[in-house]
Amino acid sequence: MGRLTGGDPSLLRRINSAVVLHALRGADAPTLTDLTRVTGLSRPTVEGVVEGLMETGLVVEAPPEEGEARRQGRPARRFRFRAEAGHLMGVEIGPHRIAALLSGLDGRVIGAGSRTVSETASADERLDRVRAMVADVLRRAGVPRSSLRAVGVGAPGIVEADGTVRLGTALPDWTGLPLGERLRRSFRCPVLVENDANAAAVAEHWKGAAVDSDDIVFVLAGLSPGAGSLIGGRLHRGFGGAAGEIGALHLLGREVTPEMLLSTTDEPVLPLDEQAVATVFRRAREGDEAAREAVERFIQRLVHDVAALVLALDPELVVIGGWAAGIDGVLEPLRGELARYCLRPPQVALSLLGEAAVATGALRLALDHVEEQLFAVEGTV
Repeated sequence: MGRLTGGDPSLLRRINSAVVLHALRGADAPTLTDLTRVTGLSRPTVEGVVEGLMETGLVVEAPPEEGEARRQGRPARRFRFRAEAGHLMGVEIGPHRIAALLSGLDGRVIGAGSRTVSETASADERLDRVRAMVADVLRRAGVPRSSLRAVGVGAPGIVEADGTVRLGTALPDWTGLPLGERLRRSFRCPVLVENDANAAAVAEHWKGAAVDSDDIVFVLAGLSPGAGSLIGGRLHRGFGGAAGEIGALHLLGREVTPEMLLSTTDEPVLPLDEQAVATVFRRAREGDEAAREAVERFIQRLVHDVAALVLALDPELVVIGGWAAGIDGVLEPLRGELARYCLRPPQVALSLLGEAAVATGALRLALDHVEEQLFAVEGTV
């Protein structure tokens, strides 16, 4: 995309460029007069900045509005932000499926795709499936790979800042995988790897159940749940990226392991065996007493795990996502438990994004990265 300033190293020039570009992206084909009014900058300054942004390819002159061309005299020049000047992608890598969302620089989705994958697939097989799906999404959208400016990835496990999975028990060959490094070879653009629950929390704050809240906890519920949290609107990862690993709370004195929570026999239920899990919930709905007791154990464990995180963070809102979001009656027990333990119980809601939450959050992470390049000035604006 080039530098926003056309090579001008002036700090003031960079500030003005960021201000004008931000105004352009948030407006519908404004004129120079409009931009002058919105930014508070002088008309010569705005005109010079716009010309520089046009040289970078981020801004283009827009056609006159209908009716302007018919009026006497030359219509005022109008400009628009070129969202098509680059593209972003958000990718979810899960136990049973991978998914991707493609957008322009404005974050509006223009392409999507998903594919199933076996929970027993090796890391190499899973990454090959990711590459094939990404290539298919780009091809169908008519977007060249070279147009990608950033890629966000949401995946299970504790993820370090460089994209290495420090610990990942949900997928084969996942612990120690240099996921960010492996994917950067394919994309040749910045690749930002994040824990899946963290990515989903970002998504719900962006365009889901938490758009009006800055202090939230998102729970990716399952037999071994994980959680992502935002504090003051910013993702809280913890010192080593392990914040929110509530699936390990059973180690603090709980007798029943997660695998035995939903078991109706003496055999454990594998966390990734979604069919077996679905069978237990179906039997519970049909009135099977052993299954109902198993579901009740699961709900009680979930609400206690969430309560522990709520007591530590005091969020305004708790959002429940993952496959457990479909459990009948999960909200009321959770609200009741939080009311018992918390001085100010948070609101509790189900995810609005469903299975799209992780990929949507990954896309938002890519957009955040590009916006830092577009709008930040020496890291201060």
